[in-house]
Amino acid sequence: MSSGSGLGDSMEFFTPGVTYDFFKYRWRFIFTSLGLCFLSLISLFVPGPRFGIDFKGGTEVEIEFKGDVSSSELRKAVIDLGFGQPDVISTPEVKNRYILRLEQISSLPPQVIKQAKEKLDQGLGESKLLELTASPGGDKLSIRLTGASDADQIKGVLAGAGLKVRTVSAFGNPQDFRYEAQLVGIGDKLVQGLQEKFADRAPDGPRRVEWVGPKAGAQLRDAAIKSIIYAIAFIMVYVAFRFDLRFAPGGVVALAHDALITLGVYVVLQKEVTLGTIAAVLTVIGFSINDTIVVYDRIRENMGRMRDAPLAHIINVSTSQTLGRTVITSGVAMISILGFFFWGTPLIRDIVFALMVGFLVGTYSSIYVAAPLTEWMDRRFFRKA
Repeated sequence: MSSGSGLGDSMEFFTPGVTYDFFKYRWRFIFTSLGLCFLSLISLFVPGPRFGIDFKGGTEVEIEFKGDVSSSELRKAVIDLGFGQPDVISTPEVKNRYILRLEQISSLPPQVIKQAKEKLDQGLGESKLLELTASPGGDKLSIRLTGASDADQIKGVLAGAGLKVRTVSAFGNPQDFRYEAQLVGIGDKLVQGLQEKFADRAPDGPRRVEWVGPKAGAQLRDAAIKSIIYAIAFIMVYVAFRFDLRFAPGGVVALAHDALITLGVYVVLQKEVTLGTIAAVLTVIGFSINDTIVVYDRIRENMGRMRDAPLAHIINVSTSQTLGRTVITSGVAMISILGFFFWGTPLIRDIVFALMVGFLVGTYSSIYVAAPLTEWMDRRFFRKA
């Protein structure tokens, strides 16, 4: 026997030539899948997904420490300061520089803005207020006056309106008399708390503060849902052309099954749903359809070789023949991401968790969702024709 043949034999996890009767237990697994899908669908409404700032809005703060601070140490400090469960992202290019994503925003109430307008209109002498605009994140005011004014005077007037102002500076064309007031916001409060906890290692101030509003988050959420629907729809078209119509519904139902259960597990465990989660679900869809296509391809080959055999028997034979490949592929994929699950940051661990659930469900659905539905389509429509 050649060395190549020996290597092939050593990779066999299941006895070659043995046909396992998967169809014998299909109804048990089908009802299990239906139950899991139903529970997952209910969980999307009760308790509902816990969206991250990508979808519901929040604040992103970039800071740089003067000394060594680990991401786990920083995360614990931010939680202790009362900022909820933050995403802590390290920047590989600069040591001890982090991006923090917080759920809070420092939006200004309408009555505060109204009071600031009144104070500016009355407290700047001959200069009158033409326009006052507050940034959606509540950390910046854009001011336009009828004439020039002193930055310190504007700062004092705003302080009299109850606003905490960091700096006031003129910007744009000097003839427009425009000023920008930087307010003390979430980033400043966060840095102030970190300075108390880390002393000489703490940053002097936030390098960058950006805001994501609920409206932008809703648009991202809708785009994420559409991306999953479009992916499944185009895969259905591909399968229909690659094989024939009896195969497409099984593949699409299996993909929807995988995505729904993965999201359902995420929601039940109240893990934060972010754009990373959606990327993980799309990865699961790609992994699942790859495994399903392998099984479908073997079924089509065996349909030509076993013309008189019922499709249920052909599916049993085909699935048994590809079982070793399925186990090896899924096993290697799981092993390759386990390291990230145990030693990655919380954000990475949540994404890897979605991949692990999806890989398991995707492997199972190729055998007990896609194949049985294909057999039913063949028996119900194509065999009569």
